[in-house]
Amino acid sequence: MASLIDELIDTLTKEQDVYNQLIPVVREKTQVIVMNDTIALQEITAKEQEAIDQITALENKRSRVMEDIRTVLGKENENLKLSTLIDLLDTKQKEKKVLSELHDKLKKTVNTLVELNNRNKVLIQQSLEMIEFNMNFLQSTRMSPGNNTYTKYASQNSEKTFETGMFDAKQ
Repeated sequence: MASLIDELIDTLTKEQDVYNQLIPVVREKTQVIVMNDTIALQEITAKEQEAIDQITALENKRSRVMEDIRTVLGKENENLKLSTLIDLLDTKQKEKKVLSELHDKLKKTVNTLVELNNRNKVLIQQSLEMIEFNMNFLQSTRMSPGNNTYTKYASQNSEKTFETGMFDAKQ
């Protein structure tokens, strides 16, 4: 059991490290979204994906270790959470303290990442709304029928107006 707890502590520590490395990347992503730099956004997304792959591998390992601990404790029919395991470690105060601290750090770090990602989500939604507005505006100006000015002889006005498209062929 002690080796399983040590393996769990090691896995959670590595997971905490990856999450901590991800926070500055997500903050940088906020700045890139504000600056509308799509190339840098692609690079940051690639960094995020690498971190997510590492976290996924660590989560799978953590899940296997928790399954083994659950089997050793004879709680096979129950869903064993980290907080429940911490409560069960009355005789191992050192491991209990370390796991409790890791639990709190992970919770705080994940909450920070959720907050940052929600902010980025809102910024991206606003950016998409602005793009949609601009596209609708451009489309409506393109679809408008030429000269919309009226004169006193409006019904007799036969001036030929040239409709312009979105692109200038002379350039």
